[in-house]
Amino acid sequence: MKVVLLAGGRGTRISEESQAKPKPMIEIGGKPIIWHIMKEYSYYGFNEFIICAGYKQHIIKEWFNDYFLYNNDVIFDFTNGRKERVILGQQCEPWKVIVVDTGLDTMTGGRIKRVQPYIGNEPFMMTYGDGVCDVDILELLKFHQGHGKIATLTAVMLEQQKGILDIAEDNSVKSFREKKLADGSLINAGYMILNPEIFDYITDDNEVFEKEPLEKLANEGELMSYTHKGFWQCMDNIREKNMLERYWNNGTAPWKKWND
Repeated sequence: MKVVLLAGGRGTRISEESQAKPKPMIEIGGKPIIWHIMKEYSYYGFNEFIICAGYKQHIIKEWFNDYFLYNNDVIFDFTNGRKERVILGQQCEPWKVIVVDTGLDTMTGGRIKRVQPYIGNEPFMMTYGDGVCDVDILELLKFHQGHGKIATLTAVMLEQQKGILDIAEDNSVKSFREKKLADGSLINAGYMILNPEIFDYITDDNEVFEKEPLEKLANEGELMSYTHKGFWQCMDNIREKNMLERYWNNGTAPWKKWND
């Protein structure tokens, strides 16, 4: 199953770093946060990724282009009057990565729609390229396959409010709306699983996935929530970036399940 990562936004709320690079390329512990997210999925055996790039998308492409070089020792030999390069070792993840330029100002729904040709007629996973989580992705998949609806999202309870969910006793999402002040409810943390019918709910580049598509799915009873009581944290600002950095540097990062 392929994993779609939204990585095309401008990241204006963390402009201290996003002026120079896309937000998913901001580093935690010396690696871009998108690398951490991919390592989460890879831990559970999901190694095919489609990255929906946009803002400064060339930086993402260049980073993956040189990834094998960055992670191994290298001999540069100039003794014969020309450069010969030998890479020592084979340290690299078993990933297949497609980086797609989905446009500079395309909305989240439009970015998903643009990568449809790379997904085909099959279910896929999708999350945002700026948040880490310790959700059991295999259990999430089992939940999705068990209810037979079009979409599953991961719901968490946090003080900071994102998309507000009204969830029934059977875990179906009865309504979906953007936050209001003083809300205290479960929020949409991403880590979604979507059936290919989702593309019928997205019209064009201007579609915000968290608005009409998810709201319509909820109204039709086709949106389910998997409640996660563990760790999730997005990286919207420098304070949150520094917090994730402290977790990593202290060896207490909850999302890190893989071995070095």
